[in-house]
Amino acid sequence: MSHPSRRSFVCTAAGALAAGIVAPALAQGTGRMDGGAKPAAAPGAGRIELPMREFGRTGMKVRVLGLGTLQIGIEHADQDTATKVLNTALDEGCNVIDTAECYMKAETLIGNAVAHRRKDYFLFTKVGHVLNDDETTQWAPEWDEPGILKSVDRSLRRLKTDHLDLVHLHSCGPRILERGEAIGALEKAKQAGKVRFLGYSGDHRPALWALDSGKFDSLMTSLSVADQESIDMLLPVAREKKIGVIIKRPIANAAWRHESADPSEYHYEYWRRLRELKYDFLQGETRDKPGPEGGAGVAMRFTLAHPIDLMIVGSSNPARFRQNAEIVAAGPLPAAQVNEIRARWKQVAQPNWFGQI
Repeated sequence: MSHPSRRSFVCTAAGALAAGIVAPALAQGTGRMDGGAKPAAAPGAGRIELPMREFGRTGMKVRVLGLGTLQIGIEHADQDTATKVLNTALDEGCNVIDTAECYMKAETLIGNAVAHRRKDYFLFTKVGHVLNDDETTQWAPEWDEPGILKSVDRSLRRLKTDHLDLVHLHSCGPRILERGEAIGALEKAKQAGKVRFLGYSGDHRPALWALDSGKFDSLMTSLSVADQESIDMLLPVAREKKIGVIIKRPIANAAWRHESADPSEYHYEYWRRLRELKYDFLQGETRDKPGPEGGAGVAMRFTLAHPIDLMIVGSSNPARFRQNAEIVAAGPLPAAQVNEIRARWKQVAQPNWFGQI
């Protein structure tokens, strides 16, 4: 069994932090014309109504804030904790759950917790990095057709569902994309009714290739105060081609909260960049202040200010989704603040400061 390097995949970094208009189509396997997941009910007492956006050309209508499940996997959350995290997010209006086979036991935790609520959410996962049978150790990447098709089947079984709304190729390089076998495998899964839409998760030139290929319905990519290449390179192309845009790590893993970092740690690269960028809002009392005006709030609202459909933020804390929803409710960061952050980035950022896997 080979062991992936730090760059090869996020799931091995057990210290990663929580930390992103077409007509509705007939939803495959649902018989409804609402895109597959029913809109959340009218807000109840105190619930925040999250903005809804059309997801590219898919017909899916997604809330702008989705739930990531990396944390409940790599932090080895127990079933009770995961059940609270997932159901609380759905109760708060979330209608997208994002996961991956390699997020340790995350898929199994999701299936056990919310399979009975399957019509309440869109289910997104990723393929290309596999686990052993006990879901505790990552194997080497598998990008061949048999490996990907088996991965899809394993995800269906663990998630206790008969279809996946969206499956992303998980940050494979340009050679894998150009060879076409991995894409062809997902297309076969789609033809079999197991997958509704295809996506690519990644950054930089491979992501641009994926957008230009015409093969994908979705791009999952990085955008944050510490990772801004996608704003000019990828987002305009995605908008032109009506490809749904999902942002991963919209608050740069909150890397500023660490006083120090080791190069082997997953958040190190963003931590290092932020040390050089020296944003005013990440200094002093503002840095750790909760809410829309604090460090995390400004960072998230910066990401929200760009033409995206969905941000994915994860946590093993059941209260976190609502806290993030309160930040989203404050609206995108004002243009003047966005421009200040962009200007500082252009002044300091190096050519190799693109997305991290």
